[in-house]
Amino acid sequence: MTQPEPGVHALAVRVYYEDTDFSGFVYHASYLRFMERGRTELLRGLAGDQSDLHRDAAGLHFVVRRMVIDYAKPARMDDLLEVRTWTTAMKGASMHLAQEVRRDGAVLVKAEVVVACVRDGRAIRLPDSLRRLLSPERDDTDPTPRSS
Repeated sequence: MTQPEPGVHALAVRVYYEDTDFSGFVYHASYLRFMERGRTELLRGLAGDQSDLHRDAAGLHFVVRRMVIDYAKPARMDDLLEVRTWTTAMKGASMHLAQEVRRDGAVLVKAEVVVACVRDGRAIRLPDSLRRLLSPERDDTDPTPRSS
């Protein structure tokens, strides 16, 4: 795996038998799980655990509002994949993310994801502290440790 560009989070994922269909290829829904892990680890790396955010921000949590996926090439059992995740835009109550699942640098799957910030089932504005951490313009060279 290669070092991702600044602002891009990379997560290694091994393909297991449970991730494949009867043909031995990764089942399309498995990529959704891989990308969910990528988004969760991006957030964990920048802002800490989602359970802590939920508690500290009076019930704030994130839901996928929209996802567009392009499946370009298949992966197989035992492949080592890299899930890359980065923020493309911040809106009032949502963040727009791009994701890629790669194998040996080749892009297998691309996704555009809109994640909404909600509390009690209603969209709320992303807190400014999260907005700064998740902004596409953030400075990932900042040595300030994040809570974990």
